Amino acid sequence: MKHHKIAVLGPIPRDHITTHNKEIITKYGCVTHTTIALSKLFGTNGTVIPVTHVKKVDEPAIKAIFYPYNNVLCSHISAESDQGDIISLTFLNQNERVEKQTGFMNPILEKDVEHLLDCDAFVMVPVTDFEVPLQTLQYIKSKSDALIVFDAHGPTSTVTMTGDRYMKVWVDRDSWLPYIDVLKMNLEEAHCSWFARDFHLEDMHNYDDACKRELPKFAQHCINLGVKAVYITLDASGGLVYTQKDGKLKEQLVKSVKVDKVIDTTGCGDSFAGGLTYGLLKYKDNFIKAAHYANAMGAQRTQGKTFEVFKSLEETDKIIKENYTS
Repeated sequence: MKHHKIAVLGPIPRDHITTHNKEIITKYGCVTHTTIALSKLFGTNGTVIPVTHVKKVDEPAIKAIFYPYNNVLCSHISAESDQGDIISLTFLNQNERVEKQTGFMNPILEKDVEHLLDCDAFVMVPVTDFEVPLQTLQYIKSKSDALIVFDAHGPTSTVTMTGDRYMKVWVDRDSWLPYIDVLKMNLEEAHCSWFARDFHLEDMHNYDDACKRELPKFAQHCINLGVKAVYITLDASGGLVYTQKDGKLKEQLVKSVKVDKVIDTTGCGDSFAGGLTYGLLKYKDNFIKAAHYANAMGAQRTQGKTFEVFKSLEETDKIIKENYTS
């Protein structure tokens, strides 16, 4: 296997988490999950570079997190502007949460990635709408042939003057899609990206079913504008993978990886993005195999409060074999 180089773009927020079990967890999130998941999977066959802006007070602790991982380079973690995300998350149940944001990183711009254009992939995991701007995607696409994996959490989330985080409609979606190779989101984010145009309040009692009926139309729209694959996660039900072959849309449901007990779901989507990127780089257009790695890393994230939950490639391959071999 060739040696891959992957850049992970997004924030490393200082998270204060109240879990659905009423436990308090304080940690640095988002990009850390993606980066360490990729680090564990690639081992000596890959270099992972987190690209982010953080507060000066947080920089030493953040770099210390990555210190044990020999294949993670911290050269693009910058505290020059002394701006970084600070977020509090209060889980109402295993998946629903109330969010507040009181710190804000400055956006990742062209100058932050100009020396990384030889990367094989850029994984973008923004959590708020300003962190990875469209102009940065456009710059990378114009200068590089790298795979771009993009999480829609960013453009479907915003913050009010009082720090309340809310979901929002991805109004300029079609300006972004031509610069994205693989689009990843959950069902609520898909609603913000498509359904808001004709979704009515009377449909709320049947919300999930109404959303799912529209997913093929949404996926086809994305593919028509240049996206190669659309992944929509469905929590414990697994996820839907949309691709196109010989001009026909293909929808495949990939079941989730079973876990006995969920401890903390924070960072599951970011971990999913890491596993997905590994699978896509290793298996090229085998989008289902890539989903297996994505689900495996997302499931591992739920199993504890620290980054020790992430397993090696050999252990992850064993999990995949146990869950996906019929």
